[in-house]
Amino acid sequence: MNEAKRFPSACVASPHYLASAAGARVLATGGNALDAAIATNLVLGVVAPYLCGYGGDLFAIVWDGATHAYSGCGRAPLAATLETVRARAGSDAMPPYGPLPVTVPGAVDGWFTLLDRFGTRTFDDLAEPALRYARDGFPMTARGAYAIALARKLYADEPEWMRVYGRVAPGETFVQADLANTIEALSAGGRDAYYKGWIADGIAEHVQARGGILARDDLSEHAGEWVEPLRARFRDVEVAEMPPPTQGVTALEAMRIVDGLGRHPDGLDRHHVMIEAIKRALADRELVTDPDHMRVPASQMLGEPWVSERRARIEPDRAGRPLPARALPGGTAYMCTADEGGMMVSLIQSNYAGFGSGVTVPRWGINLQNRGCYFTLDADHPNVVAPRKRTLHTLIPAMSFRGGKPWLVFGAMGGDGQAQTHLQLLARIVDDGTDVQAAIDAPRWMVAPVGWTVVAESRFEPGLIEDLRARGHDVRPTTPYDPLMGHAHAIQVTGDGYAVGTDPRAEGAALGY
Repeated sequence: MNEAKRFPSACVASPHYLASAAGARVLATGGNALDAAIATNLVLGVVAPYLCGYGGDLFAIVWDGATHAYSGCGRAPLAATLETVRARAGSDAMPPYGPLPVTVPGAVDGWFTLLDRFGTRTFDDLAEPALRYARDGFPMTARGAYAIALARKLYADEPEWMRVYGRVAPGETFVQADLANTIEALSAGGRDAYYKGWIADGIAEHVQARGGILARDDLSEHAGEWVEPLRARFRDVEVAEMPPPTQGVTALEAMRIVDGLGRHPDGLDRHHVMIEAIKRALADRELVTDPDHMRVPASQMLGEPWVSERRARIEPDRAGRPLPARALPGGTAYMCTADEGGMMVSLIQSNYAGFGSGVTVPRWGINLQNRGCYFTLDADHPNVVAPRKRTLHTLIPAMSFRGGKPWLVFGAMGGDGQAQTHLQLLARIVDDGTDVQAAIDAPRWMVAPVGWTVVAESRFEPGLIEDLRARGHDVRPTTPYDPLMGHAHAIQVTGDGYAVGTDPRAEGAALGY
């Protein structure tokens, strides 16, 4: 008798079980990994609108025998001059919510662009579960209802948002009829229905009625782009991350710093070194913006002279305090898929801060992102707002390789924590040989760029926290499984299929066959 197979031949992981189930169904019925990723994302935008949605941006890395990276990042409006935004804001700071930080949503274009190149199923077919959950409803979980309740404190003055989400309770069937209109329009008219049709009219008219500056031409002229991923070594693996305007360079810079300081067993020395490396990389993130406006190229930030200089600043027994950076929190959904043919997809999608700007488009149910609040109104800063500029992004799907072949796809939501989670997961998987689920389950910390406070899950050994404090780190324990640490998911290639892991900090699922 043949030994039973230990690992699945195709799999999906995401932060909501209904979305993972939709992706798994696509795989089980002959769809490929890209088809499954799109189906998963479409459902996530319905069942977890506090993480992502139809008004946000998208980034993806795809392996189909070669590596392809897609940047589905929207730009600032053409009217977004520094003077105009300052005048509309009435201050020298970009407002975090409302119509001004709304940038062009890039996710919808990304879905169609990725499907055109790699997909085997139609959008209409893949959107069926998402449309059903929007039109007929789905059972709202306690965790989802809690996230929406927290968001009400931010969006209480947004009448359209409150009309849709103001009375959501756990256990009830939650219907989003307006969002169903959007999904039906996309199924019938494709991307043009969103960027050049009635949806574009609805988005532009509503934003401008609310005092914003996004115009119909900003939507009609949007296009994502295929880009070359950044690459760097960590131990014996090559890691691919998205280039600017994302913080992929931040993750790789931290990895390069740690890689040059030798291996440390799990414990005080390792966590001290990783925390210090993350501080230096986050401080340098202030240089990241639209690649057309970068004053220091990403290649220089990953070059040996740059990395060596940062590495030399780390004291082995004392916490340092680099110049502070800006905090960039955010709600995001990361998902990954793999199929029997070897295709692997690492995809991340977000409205930025949960539901985004709080501007919900009537009739279409689209929550528009507030990604533009990353821009500054400081004329001397690299990331100052400008017409049709792309702002710094925290979104970073990742993929790593051994021997030129994909070995691990991974990523996490969590704003500032994304690069930090990438580093912590790789240290456990590569240095310790931990399986992907155990690495995701393990306690994590997150460094806050403002003040360099280290928030650590209380499951770390008490002695480790006290030892880090003795070295000068400001460590503050939090709950055992704090969503602040992000929702990480990963798929690892094994000798007999795939090993897949999902984060207990979310309500997701890792499914395969």
